[in-house]
Amino acid sequence: MGFSTFSDTMDKYISPLANKLSQQRHLKATRDAFMSMLPITLFGSIPIILNAPPVTEDTKNGFLLAWASFAEKNSLVLNWISGVTLSAMALFICVGVTYFLCRHYKEDVLRPMMFSLVGFLMLVLTPLKMGWDGKEVEISFLDGRGILLSLFVAIVTVEGYHWMRKRNIGRIKMPDSVPASLSETFAALVPGLILMTFFSVIFIIFHAFDTTAVQFLYNIMAPSFKAADSLPFTIISVFLIHLFWFFGIHDAALAGILGPIRDGNLSINAAEKMAGSDLSNIFTTPFWTYFVIIGGSGSVLALAFLMMRSKSKQLSTVGKIGLIPSFFGISEPMIFGTPLMLNPIFFFPFIFTSVFNAIVTYLCMSWGIVGKTFAVFSWQMPSPIGAFLSTMDWRAVVLVLILIILDGVMYYPFLKVYEKNLVQLEKESDTESA
Repeated sequence: MGFSTFSDTMDKYISPLANKLSQQRHLKATRDAFMSMLPITLFGSIPIILNAPPVTEDTKNGFLLAWASFAEKNSLVLNWISGVTLSAMALFICVGVTYFLCRHYKEDVLRPMMFSLVGFLMLVLTPLKMGWDGKEVEISFLDGRGILLSLFVAIVTVEGYHWMRKRNIGRIKMPDSVPASLSETFAALVPGLILMTFFSVIFIIFHAFDTTAVQFLYNIMAPSFKAADSLPFTIISVFLIHLFWFFGIHDAALAGILGPIRDGNLSINAAEKMAGSDLSNIFTTPFWTYFVIIGGSGSVLALAFLMMRSKSKQLSTVGKIGLIPSFFGISEPMIFGTPLMLNPIFFFPFIFTSVFNAIVTYLCMSWGIVGKTFAVFSWQMPSPIGAFLSTMDWRAVVLVLILIILDGVMYYPFLKVYEKNLVQLEKESDTESA
């Protein structure tokens, strides 16, 4: 199969499917909810880093020892701040998905949001003591382990509410003199009661078996979560994202699927870090952002450095323009300016530099050569800085720098082929102009 045939096949079959996925209301709402969480994940990462000074038994540095002392004295405060921000990701995802689905249906947000929160708190929190003199609740599953159930609650709430409101189920007709806000409250009364009863029944059923819905679901899905954190899944994910990008399909097509996995794993790692436990997951958002796509999709930071010294005026200009954006993880100037997209010469390096980065980083983290990630600040943070702050491991910076060099080695022969063609075209153009 030739390249043009393969390209036509992608345009005919894959592009329409990817576009449908990117616009599917539940996946789109999930993607938008995770994107909206950025300020919370940013803020929630700060106390985790403050609570993780890079010290060992042999550390003599005064600053690091003072940092460790501060972390020890303020551990409860730092844990609580992280616990209700980054480590409470499931709660905010429930709120976000409810909001964006309500916007999709043009429904009033307030009442479905309340019903959704009732369902979430009922099914995700575990009551330990509910006496008059005090109440104790287990909140461990507010992190990434509760995301699936939070999505279930949000989707059931909005879909059920919209379905019942559209059919006027249980609508209580109020006189015209009654204010509109009060009339809407009574109109939502029966749908709300039905939804809260539904969540209550689920809670009662699982409580009767001495467990909770979130615990049961997590135990059932644990093998799937483990598979999603495996090297084969990582390779396939990186490959598909870049294959789609090469043919002009934005990674938003798969963000609604991969986002919950990456961010959920990060939230679990963050909670484990604050608890002083070993980190479980490798496939996280900072793993993807700072180690896999160095310079943005296609790992183009290394290519930008190479192109700056190109003999081709076009490539040299694009490299100089694209260097700064790619340093901050923005690859579009390089992808569209070179161009890399739909350019058969760059098919291999565009896809497989990031796949290579993923494999090397995954193995380094799996073997304990580099620490796993537990914090994230911004998609636009330069990879060397983000790699250090997300792991608090200086070896992560060394790894990223090595990967940039190796990415350049992979791009170089393909760049020289493309450069030769462009230089010839530029000479012919200059000759014609003269």
